[in-house]
Amino acid sequence: MTDQAVQPAAAGSGPHSCTGRDRELRALRADLESAGLHTMSGRPLPQSRVLLIAGAAGSGRTTLAEEFVRQVADRYPGGVLRARLTEPGGTPVPTERTARDLLASLARSPGAGPGRRPEEDAAAQDPPPGADPADVAEALRSALERRGRVLLFLDDVADSEQILDLAPESRDCLVVAVSSGPLTGVPDVRPCALGGLDRASAVALLSRQAGSSPRVTVDPRSAETLVEQCGALPAALTLLGGWLGAHPKRSLLDASRALAESGPPTPEESHSAEAGRSSAAPDPLERAFWLVHDSLSRPLGRLLRLLALAPAGFVDPQLASALGGCSLSSAHAALDDYERLGLLRPLDSAHYQVPGCLDPLLRAASAAHEQPDEVLLARARMLERLVSRLQACRAVCEPSGSEARRQLAGMPRALRFLHPLEARSWLRTRRPALLSAVRAAVAEGAGELDTLARRLVSALARAFDVHEAPEQAAADRYELHELVLLVAERNGRHRERAAALLNLGDLDAGTDRWAEALVRYRAALDAAREGEDEWAAGRALESLGDSYAELADWDRAADWYGRALELRLARDEHADRAAVARLHGRVGTVHTRAARSQEALRAWRAAAAAFRRLREPAARARALAEVAAVQEQVGRRTDALRTYGQACAVSRGAGDVRLAVELALRAAEACERAGSLRDARRYRTAAARLRRPAAGTAGAAGD
Repeated sequence: MTDQAVQPAAAGSGPHSCTGRDRELRALRADLESAGLHTMSGRPLPQSRVLLIAGAAGSGRTTLAEEFVRQVADRYPGGVLRARLTEPGGTPVPTERTARDLLASLARSPGAGPGRRPEEDAAAQDPPPGADPADVAEALRSALERRGRVLLFLDDVADSEQILDLAPESRDCLVVAVSSGPLTGVPDVRPCALGGLDRASAVALLSRQAGSSPRVTVDPRSAETLVEQCGALPAALTLLGGWLGAHPKRSLLDASRALAESGPPTPEESHSAEAGRSSAAPDPLERAFWLVHDSLSRPLGRLLRLLALAPAGFVDPQLASALGGCSLSSAHAALDDYERLGLLRPLDSAHYQVPGCLDPLLRAASAAHEQPDEVLLARARMLERLVSRLQACRAVCEPSGSEARRQLAGMPRALRFLHPLEARSWLRTRRPALLSAVRAAVAEGAGELDTLARRLVSALARAFDVHEAPEQAAADRYELHELVLLVAERNGRHRERAAALLNLGDLDAGTDRWAEALVRYRAALDAAREGEDEWAAGRALESLGDSYAELADWDRAADWYGRALELRLARDEHADRAAVARLHGRVGTVHTRAARSQEALRAWRAAAAAFRRLREPAARARALAEVAAVQEQVGRRTDALRTYGQACAVSRGAGDVRLAVELALRAAEACERAGSLRDARRYRTAAARLRRPAAGTAGAAGD
């Protein structure tokens, strides 16, 4: 699947072409050239121009917008960005998600200013994951303004607020919006209302879609009757033309009669009485869809209905094969048939999109004909296939000969990747569909699919880990952990809830959002205690201590570190000796910062002893140096010099030249402060002697 925010569609692509829209295209170009009422009055608005294309489902509004964008794209060197603002199923896309997708698109796309990398234009003020949605939208608007002349194409706009949230405050930019009706509240918007095609264009479209048969040209009156029955809507005409092409022996009169009789099943015919009821007569697009649907063979009709489950409306043979439980070759042939009938929009030779106008009809057909258990099974097969592909996506980056690579070699060829670059490209282009699949699985799982949803989240997060830099996928990871949290809370899984909260807290802490991190860590501690997960509880306690230490709240930091230390000491000593040693050092650090010398000395001595037992001389040497520093601060200079000497001796045994030089110089400075100049010279000489072999080695390497 192409990334919804960056990849353009080909001109004239979609379930029908831009036939018969020359007048509308001229009007749009004229609107682009005109000054506008506010500009003419001397009060130009500090925002981008907005051209609105409004029309009913099936009127070709998106196709017209794509053609217009193609014609004017060269006027906007900053690039063309695309976003769909309504998900399949009719749910508006949250502004934050759209803004983040567009920011990511800016970072990947050409068009940055002179001397700047694209990611500098887009991500200079990229808000952290979990930020307020208004801040994310503001970051997008600022990035667009910095980029210069940008064209923003917003498809399936649900309400005016979506445009106002995303449109940059720059007259150099243009927003082309597509919606089902007028949008109030958008200043200086230029609407272009679409209805049906003119009669000649409608007949031409029907004839082209019907293929080589001369039925349309030899019977123009019947053709015009069909056009009227279809409301001259391009999508309905495309479907009807596809039906005619698939039934070369049926006359236009037959088509007219069949179209008049077509419609959704009655409640008695439907598996779901609610799905089959309709308070209004079917509209032209609905009649054309059901005419084509009912003409399909049983396997083709079933697979078509299951395409309503396709995440983000994306379909390829792999996904269709999983949904239908059929072979890849059968799935590929079926998708080709659907394209010829006007049921799918081609993206390339093997990838398709469910047209937005047909999505609600597919869902209605699925609800009417498919048993809930069968739909659940189809969704499970699809999710299982996605999990396998993501596992292969990660495994191809593992070292040769590893267990993951051996498992990858045992997968069917259709699931494998031959090279990490192939896997990375697949992950990036499928990202919107993969995230949509996760959201749908979590939203609709409610127990039955929760296990698969958790596996899919885990597989997607691991794939991001190996293919994307942490900052590039931070927002996606944040959303994934929030979804894990939702599933864990729904199922009372306290340990999983604690893990998700810890991960979210770490992401908040990584962007200095300490207040949010503290809330996450406290909730993680509560969840860990409910789940009797001592490891997670200890981790939460340490993280709380780290957060307060970053905030320079030494008292609270020492308190939480102390609690974490008590918990570690209460467990099996051998399993936690490294954690205990580390915590003694952290306690020593915060007591040192708070000028509590006695507590600091006890903690650093305990850390040094713990590292000695662990046989970690470098860490022990550092701890001894901190003991010496505290001793010197409280006036115990003799003890401090002796401890510095001990630290230097231990560091030399550690084999870490840099550490040994650092501690020797610290000891020399302490000796100078104590008036022991001979000892200071001895330490500095030792440091110089340690440096010389290191410098010689570096010089040899450079030569």
